[in-house]
Amino acid sequence: MKISNSYICEILVSSDVHGHIQPVDYRTGEKEHTGLAKMATLIRQARIRTPELLLLDNGDLLQGTPLSYYAATIGKDDVNPAIRVLNELGYDAAIIGNHEFNYGQELLRKAIGDSQFPWLSAGIISADTEEPAFGKPYIVKCIGNGIRIAVLGVTTHYVPNWENAAHIEGLAFRDALETVKRWVPLIREREHPHLLVVAYHGGFERDLDSGEAADSLSGENQAYAMCMEVPGIDVLITGHQHRRLTGELNGVTVIQPGFGGQALGKITVELEREMEDWRISAKHSELMLVDSSVPAAPEIVQSVEAIEERTQHWLDLPIGKVIGDMRVVSPLRCRSADNAFMEFVNRVQMEAAHVKISNAALLNEASEGFGPQVTMRDIMSNFIYPNTLTVLQISGADIRAALEQTAAYFIVNEQGELGINPAYVEPKPQHYNYDMWEGIEYELHAGKPLGQRVVKLLYEGEPIQDETKFEVVMNNYRAAGGGDYDMFRGKPVVREVQIDMAELVANDLRKRGTIEAGCDHNWRVVGSSDGSIIKMAKSPERI
Repeated sequence: MKISNSYICEILVSSDVHGHIQPVDYRTGEKEHTGLAKMATLIRQARIRTPELLLLDNGDLLQGTPLSYYAATIGKDDVNPAIRVLNELGYDAAIIGNHEFNYGQELLRKAIGDSQFPWLSAGIISADTEEPAFGKPYIVKCIGNGIRIAVLGVTTHYVPNWENAAHIEGLAFRDALETVKRWVPLIREREHPHLLVVAYHGGFERDLDSGEAADSLSGENQAYAMCMEVPGIDVLITGHQHRRLTGELNGVTVIQPGFGGQALGKITVELEREMEDWRISAKHSELMLVDSSVPAAPEIVQSVEAIEERTQHWLDLPIGKVIGDMRVVSPLRCRSADNAFMEFVNRVQMEAAHVKISNAALLNEASEGFGPQVTMRDIMSNFIYPNTLTVLQISGADIRAALEQTAAYFIVNEQGELGINPAYVEPKPQHYNYDMWEGIEYELHAGKPLGQRVVKLLYEGEPIQDETKFEVVMNNYRAAGGGDYDMFRGKPVVREVQIDMAELVANDLRKRGTIEAGCDHNWRVVGSSDGSIIKMAKSPERI
């Protein structure tokens, strides 16, 4: 938009959409105020104001809903519905997120091939050629009267710590901060942009106001360092942490628009003509919330209607029956003592991997376990990630270290009630990094100091010795050390089960028809002086 000798540029950004297109809750079928169909209305309105705006997606687009799962498996030969929508909306570019690899490179490369826009990630390179593995590292878009906007895409290099190795074969992931340090001056020199945007699928490792560490400083998130250490960045788009934030840090305008289509990020930049060139005179970031006042765009709803109907039909297919109670009433209670649902999950893993010890996490705070009738909708609601299984050979010392790591999830408040360590809630909820084990007996004492909370650890009735070796099955994310489980990194892989958990559970239910809820009470969390289970803190049942 041109105003005399100034030009106002708008950049709109989505991030961590995770397959949310229709404004629907796939667990209940009820409407919700999220998704690309609603965001499309805001985008259409913005184009009326500013026809030449820049529209970007900041990664984690292709995974996250039952629709995504259906599209990546049963509907994999068609154009991915998320790609169809981004094409329809005229996106200028998308950044590769870590979850783009969840269904393998074949699906990702097909999605890229079907896209009418480039995908960017300067730090993901071919291990053989050292060249960017997925097209361009950056783009330059010209708007107005010769204004040049450069967009550099970069992805958190932590992907190998989480992803199935087969899905990233032949790729190398360069340090994101070092990648930005290399490319920003190069783009400045080559392209002479008036505005340089870094779109980073990663988040902030420090508090924006205080500079204090707000997340692990392992390198998974490096946005704070990018703002402080890399001159030449005008705007930094972030994601990955699922936070909603705006602001400015060291002269860099920053934004992160949440997840699931909760909000559309908007960056407004005003440029003023100076002689024959342009310079930035003002910058501002804000979030445009997707709420009840924002209707879904009819053309977007219609564009995915057919595959949405097929997905909904598939979700309602009955799979099996449960005798007894396999519900998850409260995630905190589920994590405080053995329960029938997690017992079932671990038993499925052990049977699929042919081992006697397993660990698993409650992946979704909205998980409700299984009722009397189990459908695909129930399964997909509980197993929201396409994790496969890995069997590692680990020692008794590794098991103890892993249990100490998982025990850090808890705190005991002044009233003696069990609660959640704030580090697992902010800046990004990480409840899925608490594991529950089957095949061993153990107790965690939440009132003891960190590192001293495993007060009982037995295998087949005998104390586990540090040097004894065990074969343990877990999901591929955990086996790679995801969630700061460093004791698992580099351990020998005995075997892999290349079928994701949702399918394994569905197959188990189909085979059995009816399963019986029950558990052997092999573990619990204690905290009081007499070793009893302590009270739950008074908080919402679902956090």
